[in-house]
Amino acid sequence: MSERQAIDVALRLEGMSRAQQDRLSYIDFAAYFLGKLRRSDVTERFGTGPAAATRDIALYRELAPANLDFDGIGKVYKPSAEFVPLFEHAPQRVLTALSQGFGDGGADHPMSMLPCEYPIPLSLPAMSVLAPVTRAINLRKPLRLTYYSVTSGGGVREIVPLALVNSGARWHVRAFDRKRKKFLDFVPTRMENPVVLADSQVTREETAEFDAQWSRIMELDLVVHPDHKMPDVVVRDYRMIDGVLRATVRAALAGYMLRLWAVDCSPDHSEPWNEHALWLKDPLSLYGSDSAKLAPGYVHPVTEDSPQVRARRS
Repeated sequence: MSERQAIDVALRLEGMSRAQQDRLSYIDFAAYFLGKLRRSDVTERFGTGPAAATRDIALYRELAPANLDFDGIGKVYKPSAEFVPLFEHAPQRVLTALSQGFGDGGADHPMSMLPCEYPIPLSLPAMSVLAPVTRAINLRKPLRLTYYSVTSGGGVREIVPLALVNSGARWHVRAFDRKRKKFLDFVPTRMENPVVLADSQVTREETAEFDAQWSRIMELDLVVHPDHKMPDVVVRDYRMIDGVLRATVRAALAGYMLRLWAVDCSPDHSEPWNEHALWLKDPLSLYGSDSAKLAPGYVHPVTEDSPQVRARRS
């Protein structure tokens, strides 16, 4: 497909309804990742009639004439040797679709499209808690709730939720705590009886604009652990460019991410290489992140004369 043809196709897609784009994207997805597509796949997925499914497939073939071959014996479409995806398929969404179903989020028991196994979440919030939290985020309203802290036990709090965060191990809520007058992370499973305070107004100081840890974006350079026995394999695993994997993350989340990825953040790469394939090239790049204490091996540079600071200056 020439550049001009690609532009024409993109313009035609933009002019279509979202529903039609979804059907064409599914045809593209099924051919590319599953290797076959039947008309019945489209009718079952979208609840359309056979004639409508035939039109969708015909439209797809008009937009990408070289992508599909038709097997008349099996009455199935297969990707051609020249297949080029018509849509961009983000890896995370593809893996979610293959393991949990293509857009089947409303199903009680979503079915995987391929044999897949993945860890069961250890802790999920109750929907009676999650719903008020998400309403408060969307409506920009505070919440009153009972919260159970590991340091102070249970008590009534008023918080202003800003966002949901998946740390990889569990979900939490980034919020302004009116009791402690600061932005903190709250775990939904420790919440009870959350109530949206519809008549209460959120002040400017309680918004994400004033959450310095949330607003600050950090760039962290990760490299192969210096003691790793097979560095070339690690470079391939993480598709490093010039031996570096650059991660961009909010300061509020940096420690969670580095712990999830098992990155050695010690200044002298002292964590065991067989447990930590990656090393944070400059541990001082974490300076100022409140969540840094969660990172494996991280040592806070206590003074300006600390070994880390002197090494960086030299």
